[in-house]
Amino acid sequence: MAKNNNETVGIIVGGGPAPGINGVISSATIEAINEGRQVVGIMGGFKSLFAGDLTCATPLTIPDVSMIHTQGGAILRTSREYPNKVKEKFKVLMSTLKKLGIKYLVTIGGEGTLFMSNWIEREARGTISVAHVPKTIDNDIPLPGGVCTFGYQTARHRGVNIVDNLIQDAKTTGRWYFITTMGRYAGHLALGIGKAAGATVTLISEEFEDKVSFKKVSDTLTGSIIKRLSMDRDYGVVILAEGIADKFDHVELEKHEHLEKDETGRVRLSEIQLGRILKNMVKKTLDPMGIKITIVDKTIGYELRSSAPIPYDIEYTRDLGYGVIRYLLKGGSGAMIVFEEGRLRPIPFVELMDYNTGKVKMRPVDLTSETYRVGREYMIRLEKEDFSGEKLARLAKTANMTPEEFKKRFEYVV
Repeated sequence: MAKNNNETVGIIVGGGPAPGINGVISSATIEAINEGRQVVGIMGGFKSLFAGDLTCATPLTIPDVSMIHTQGGAILRTSREYPNKVKEKFKVLMSTLKKLGIKYLVTIGGEGTLFMSNWIEREARGTISVAHVPKTIDNDIPLPGGVCTFGYQTARHRGVNIVDNLIQDAKTTGRWYFITTMGRYAGHLALGIGKAAGATVTLISEEFEDKVSFKKVSDTLTGSIIKRLSMDRDYGVVILAEGIADKFDHVELEKHEHLEKDETGRVRLSEIQLGRILKNMVKKTLDPMGIKITIVDKTIGYELRSSAPIPYDIEYTRDLGYGVIRYLLKGGSGAMIVFEEGRLRPIPFVELMDYNTGKVKMRPVDLTSETYRVGREYMIRLEKEDFSGEKLARLAKTANMTPEEFKKRFEYVV
């Protein structure tokens, strides 16, 4: 392989932060420089390229990056952009990349960044080699063999630490916590935190149809609380995936929350106080039954995204950074880089796109999988067998209802 040929490698980060980004930047920079290439980091994500800002390219050296792999955040920062501006200014982006002299482009991000990578690679027509490193705490990019995206393991780990503390607080004070976690399209993070922490209930958007009523979700939680009380337990912790809010009718949702939108025009689900909305609805149902409980709502999300990576993600991202440069310098382009069973594997962009929708394929939680089934088995939720015999009688007594009334009110949630 030729050394010192002055070809330039560009590295850019898109989308939201995730633990481990700096690990990719570090190892990719070191490997590229060791192979005789120059490296520049694109500051501020794709927004800088769309603005035609040539000053966004910052030279990276080995001393600059040698010890950043243990740090959270991203030294290059990141951003999102509105889809209409992407279309309007895409030629500016391509012109900026050309003026910067970038021969190889490493993109780090989720499904939106992957979409951009594919677009750039097509338009470059061989003048720029592009490879993508998958990053998202949502874990919703379809990697082979169920491999997780980097950042997920750290986010789950930090989330479990928080939930563990809240479980002890709930037990000590005799209260419930409704905790919302990130996960726009998939409930992997919520399910992972809920399973590992031993939460009482975890609800994810995949469990519900395209449009679900507030009543059904709140009644599901109300049923769990009543069942828990019938077991002489006056406390519990609920984990909610933020994507549930996207399943509500937005007109109805706006009666409860002001809907803010992000740079891409999507509703900021992380700003919706899902736990608070459901807390109020559950309490309105329980109060007439004479059941008085304290429910505290909390959202954890931004706390997880830029935390320092755990060793798993440190090692994982160093592998990916090294692998993406090896792939590009060997003449590869137009692929996402993954490691499967210790081996580098490029997955062509064409295999990742859904050409019926023009979007990147997503990986939701598979409700038929053992991963979900195990989590579901250990939750305290109303089940079909709860609506007959002694179990029904105990639940109805707890709710100060007749068995017939309880069955009519809650059986539909199962």
